[in-house]
Amino acid sequence: MVIREIQTNDAEAFLNLCHKLDKETQFMMLEPDERTTTVNEQFAQIENIISKDNQTILVAEHNNQLIGYIRADGGRYKRNRHSGYIVMGILQSFIGQGIGTMLLRELERWAIENKIHRLELTVMVHNEAGLALYKKMDFGIEGTKKHSLFINGSYVDEYYMAKLLS
Repeated sequence: MVIREIQTNDAEAFLNLCHKLDKETQFMMLEPDERTTTVNEQFAQIENIISKDNQTILVAEHNNQLIGYIRADGGRYKRNRHSGYIVMGILQSFIGQGIGTMLLRELERWAIENKIHRLELTVMVHNEAGLALYKKMDFGIEGTKKHSLFINGSYVDEYYMAKLLS
């Protein structure tokens, strides 16, 4: 298992990973056929992200296949540059193997190195595995976003969680 920063030549593999995640879990934002990004657009997005000092995508690679990722988007302005919003996805067949913990630990190391003081995220209240991981990693619930998402005909609440880094 390798955790590393994404590279532009990962564009196609990363896009394929995102498509798989869209299909196999309802805990990601996009529905199965909602992602319309092309490989060239993904390449440009990755290039843009890695050019900024307060944004990154870390990927988990197993046997030369991308099996998960964590992304942090830092604020665009002086007042919020210190905050990073996190999105994470791991293929279902690799859940429960410590990959989420490894991704979060590596992201925290990167964040401290890049002067990110606050990491924040949202998680659906019924995502028990995600919630347990974030609590284990010392993220605290700051509030509940009522009816934040609309999934399969029902409104879903999300917790807003954050962790302050030293």
